[in-house]
Amino acid sequence: MAALSSLVEFQLKSATDLSLLLEKEKAAIASRVAKEIEQLAKEKLTLINQLQQTDQRISQHPDVATLTNDPELSPLVDQIRSIVHDCQQANAVNGEALQRAQLSFNKLNNLMQQTQGKLGMTYTAEGQTKNVTTLGTNIKA
Repeated sequence: MAALSSLVEFQLKSATDLSLLLEKEKAAIASRVAKEIEQLAKEKLTLINQLQQTDQRISQHPDVATLTNDPELSPLVDQIRSIVHDCQQANAVNGEALQRAQLSFNKLNNLMQQTQGKLGMTYTAEGQTKNVTTLGTNIKA
């Protein structure tokens, strides 16, 4: 039984660490620090893998059925589920913020290149603008 409780406690610590990391990621996205965002993404993947591996170990434990009945473990399991749910929501928000930042960067980049007059503008299948350097320059007679 001690092994199961230590696995659950480790799972709780990992979930809490992931929650804190997502807050750091949110701040890094807001301040647009690319290196920090990349580093935090790597740490996030490590924590997610750790959560998945621990979850698998818990599910294979012979006393797994006691998780719902045990008065000590049941509240921890509920807390882990709640934290993981909050992490999923925070990750979705961070993903949307990253997409908006990328779109903003692309628009700014397109404006900069348009002002230089070196490139032609076309649209992708998704309706996003794209700069093409060979617009009309590779015609062969």
